[in-house]
Amino acid sequence: MLAKKDANFDVLELFRDKKLVKTCAPMVRYSKLQFRNLVKLYDCDLAFTPMILADSFRLSDKARRNEFTTNSLDAPLIAQFAANAPRDFVAAARLAAPFCDGADLNCGCPQRWAKDRQLGCEMLKRPESICDIIKQCRNRIAKPFTVSVKMRLLNDDRQTVEVCRRLERAGVSFLTVHGRTSSQLVGEINREALKLARENCDVPVIANGGATSLEDCIELSEYTGCRGIMVANGILSNPTMFSGSSRTTIDCVQNWLDICYNSTISLDNYERERRKSVVGAIKEKPFNLTFQVFHHHLVFMLEKLLPRNRRRVFNNLKTFSEVLEFLQDHFHIKPRLFELDLFLKYNNITTDYADIDTSCLDNSEIREGHGKFFTDKINESNDDDDVDCCGWSNIFLENG
Repeated sequence: MLAKKDANFDVLELFRDKKLVKTCAPMVRYSKLQFRNLVKLYDCDLAFTPMILADSFRLSDKARRNEFTTNSLDAPLIAQFAANAPRDFVAAARLAAPFCDGADLNCGCPQRWAKDRQLGCEMLKRPESICDIIKQCRNRIAKPFTVSVKMRLLNDDRQTVEVCRRLERAGVSFLTVHGRTSSQLVGEINREALKLARENCDVPVIANGGATSLEDCIELSEYTGCRGIMVANGILSNPTMFSGSSRTTIDCVQNWLDICYNSTISLDNYERERRKSVVGAIKEKPFNLTFQVFHHHLVFMLEKLLPRNRRRVFNNLKTFSEVLEFLQDHFHIKPRLFELDLFLKYNNITTDYADIDTSCLDNSEIREGHGKFFTDKINESNDDDDVDCCGWSNIFLENG
């Protein structure tokens, strides 16, 4: 593994230099390192980690190993944390700071478990607590490291504007505003409220929600005045969308195979892999990659590339070997080994927390699993013969 990054990237330069900052949303299970590397190949300017529980990250070495990985191509990067206390968020941000470019406080997650723990959108009921967290973090970590907040609209637009103003006064670097309230998981976004929030803030505002194409992003940016647009659903189904492509390309699927395959090879084993007569096989329990991450992303990407009957077969594959055989048979592609210089760039950076006290609780609410939406889609595609239930465009409801 490589050493830590030399310096933080100044994320605010993106907003100064670019007309539109195209941003990949934090998505539980899905916005992990391999996917962030993939979307950066297709004009994604800024990416977020999945939401990480700050208290677990602060207290548990296992949580840090499992929830945060990065490499030299994974920049600029924002680590997103769920927290309701300054000590948890500040400690997590300080731990992550040598390896990313900013820390974001999640004030938008509407899931019940988060509400029960007074996390996510529940924080919007206590804006003074959000401001305290931002102030304390801003006072302890030097710029250009950014401290940001991702929030949802409140029921009253005036309250939304007031919260945005208070966060700006607290020292937030930029804001991401999801165009729905915490009670709205789907449906049209409130573009007027996003526009109002932007008009009343001097810090950059990223609008989130509803965009499924580059054209949507441009139109939303022009209407609201937001300098950035964040996408979840659309970029899962089409990681090339920020480059202007209307659907996932075979080239993108090939790049996904290459990135995932190379991520399973340690530097010590690279030469051994290179000498093999046949390369490209992924072990069933590989280093640094789960089958769920590998397969789920392909399910999303192949939605418009496969007919319904073939999608049903692919969606129910269970092993790496089955997936690779299917892709070889249908698209004539297989994983390729990177040349050494490129392999090193994709190799994980060593995240050394040796100087931090980690002698305590090991507890994480976020566990690797299929997830309700994925499971529901699989069940629908198996059970319903009358309706095309293999569509995946709404599997992730942008609920971060």
